[in-house]
Amino acid sequence: MTALLELRRQVCDLHAELVRNNLVTWTSGNVSGRVPGEDLFVIKASGISYDDLTPESIVVCDLDGKLVDGELSPSSDTDAHAYVYRNLPEVGGQVHTHSTYATAWAARAEPIPCVLTAMADEFGGEIPVGPFALIGDDSIGRGIVQTLSGHRSPAVLMQNHGVFTIGKDARAAVKAAVMCEDVARTVHIARQLGEPLPIPAADIDRLYDRYQNVYGQ
Repeated sequence: MTALLELRRQVCDLHAELVRNNLVTWTSGNVSGRVPGEDLFVIKASGISYDDLTPESIVVCDLDGKLVDGELSPSSDTDAHAYVYRNLPEVGGQVHTHSTYATAWAARAEPIPCVLTAMADEFGGEIPVGPFALIGDDSIGRGIVQTLSGHRSPAVLMQNHGVFTIGKDARAAVKAAVMCEDVARTVHIARQLGEPLPIPAADIDRLYDRYQNVYGQ
């Protein structure tokens, strides 16, 4: 119970990063986190203002997306999150946003090309586009898993929808969402000036390995 309470607090607090980095509007977007050692995850309740979020408005669901603890209805994206957790056991956290620049790429169904070293570091290549899918069942989750399986990117642009990111935990997924919007904006601006220069695949591999395995403490 102590671990679950702490996870609810962490996931609640991480939603502030979505607001701080201008990734969400009104009540859209969500963060979820897998409960370690349990077939459960926590996720933002549906339609709750970010200003009103508390650990109690982070509800607990099983891996079929069914509410198991909490007084509020879970996010409308719960079935998508549940499908990802069921099928990608290495994933410990997820984020969904409609951040402006990344979602603009999604509206064009266009992957973001790897033309920045920061992209090579975090995403290991381009940020791919997933298929169009309607909210209401696990179709979005299926598209996420289909697109990211075997891909180094922790982010996918779901066509005509927005950004979904995964990570080893909720914080890592939030970081990927923040960086996804940042590079989407930069590459968009670069294309107004001309065609960005691609980074050779071998250099992307070297940059990705350094950042993932050497960089930091």
